[in-house]
Amino acid sequence: MTRQVRPNAPRARDPYGIGPVGSFLAPGLSLVGLILVAVVTFNLLNGDVPFGIGTGNGGGNGDGNDGPGRTAAPSGVVVVPDEAAFDGSIVYAKGGNIWIQIDDTARQLTDSGRDAMPAWSPDGEWVYYINSIRETGRWPVKGVAEEYQLDIPRLMRIRADGSGEPESLKSGRITRGQNTYAYWIRQPAVAPDGSSVAVISDAPNPDQHTLVLQFYDVAEDRIVDPDLATDGVLGHQDPAWRPDGRFLLYVRNGRDGSRGAPVIMRYNVETGRARALTTPGYLYPTYSPDGRYVAATRTTTFGTDVVILDGDTGEELFRVTSDGASWGPTWSPAGDAIAFLHLDRQTVDLRLATLEGTGPTWTIKEITNLTEVSDLEAASRPDWFIPADQLPATPPPASPAASDASPSLSPAP
Repeated sequence: MTRQVRPNAPRARDPYGIGPVGSFLAPGLSLVGLILVAVVTFNLLNGDVPFGIGTGNGGGNGDGNDGPGRTAAPSGVVVVPDEAAFDGSIVYAKGGNIWIQIDDTARQLTDSGRDAMPAWSPDGEWVYYINSIRETGRWPVKGVAEEYQLDIPRLMRIRADGSGEPESLKSGRITRGQNTYAYWIRQPAVAPDGSSVAVISDAPNPDQHTLVLQFYDVAEDRIVDPDLATDGVLGHQDPAWRPDGRFLLYVRNGRDGSRGAPVIMRYNVETGRARALTTPGYLYPTYSPDGRYVAATRTTTFGTDVVILDGDTGEELFRVTSDGASWGPTWSPAGDAIAFLHLDRQTVDLRLATLEGTGPTWTIKEITNLTEVSDLEAASRPDWFIPADQLPATPPPASPAASDASPSLSPAP
């Protein structure tokens, strides 16, 4: 049995910014970096994912099951199984709008048709996300100003209960004289103390910058670049805070010949330094509530799967999925489950893996569907919130080991 939730119909769909900020022609190296990072976000740059992320009406076999494609639910509908049950609330994106799901009920939080990449505030009062505005802009290339159709990103937030109007915190619009252009803002992750938001951006000048980890300072209303190393123009993605705020994980994109080689990096907030946590082949990290473990997406020649890593050494400890079509995990704040995106015959849905036991010797009690044929946005990972008074007591995050040496950077098999 399923339940269909039908709020107001959305407007035109935001294509997640998979094209460049302007038209499909944009200035300089920024265009190269933007396209490559967007492609990595969809796990296509790696050249090792044997399925395509579609729109829900194709005939693929994303989970290895032969048969015709499934017809996805309309953009204003999320299909939720009656048996869906979990603690707290999970936020995700569909059809260019933000949705919140509690057990077997999903409600639409925004209706612009141009919203993506939601993330909870630490107190659960707000949902932060990226909204884009379509404008015509002009920008000089080799001294000649050209017109571009711009998708100008804005860092937004809205109250989780839907009250009040959405608030615009930071716009990527750039104005110089008569010229208007934009830098990208992607994948917001709010710091545990709420003072900053980690973003992936090429601010302040996309002509000279690629997409890298930066920090939006809430009090000063500015984006700060910690100047972390990149592999050429490939840039960074997937920021994720440790619950105590001492460390932040992100992905440094790279290549090994024709194959992608993304590495999860660990940034020390106190020292401003970063080191490799994993060998190449890992994306979309998320910390466990106690900070001891990291759920991540492992990419191989067989596809993408959700795994659990040691939070200090990056060693792979446990395989959550083995279907080659799962990615983008978010760990329950209670520590007993992991929700993730899953591709089934070109339709993206949300699944839940319930963990039993304690790490690193967990077992999977069951994997259940939280949505069905709903075609969630593939580049917008889900995020999970549970109020503090409903959480079990958890030990403090583990301190880092004395050695901060990086692992060998040979590609994952």
